[in-house]
Amino acid sequence: MSKRPTNREKLLLKFQQMTDSEIEDLLAYVSLKERTSYRDQSVQANQLNSLMNEDELLVTLSGAYENRRALQVFEWETARRKAEVRVGISIH
Repeated sequence: MSKRPTNREKLLLKFQQMTDSEIEDLLAYVSLKERTSYRDQSVQANQLNSLMNEDELLVTLSGAYENRRALQVFEWETARRKAEVRVGISIH
């Protein structure tokens, strides 16, 4: 029988999969939790939740199919303009 991973092992795996910015956000959250008293906790938690929701929205929108296609079209258009300039210079 295989041994199931402990909560610490699961947490370590999640940490290893996180980006540096996600780790910074997590550390900021932990620091905030350590500094707050119980009566201030709900107000600051609401502020933190709103910040996290905005970040999630930005990540979701940046990964959306339409935005990726728009970025690709923009890059193609930039390359096309550069090619036109090169051709225009070589003709004259």
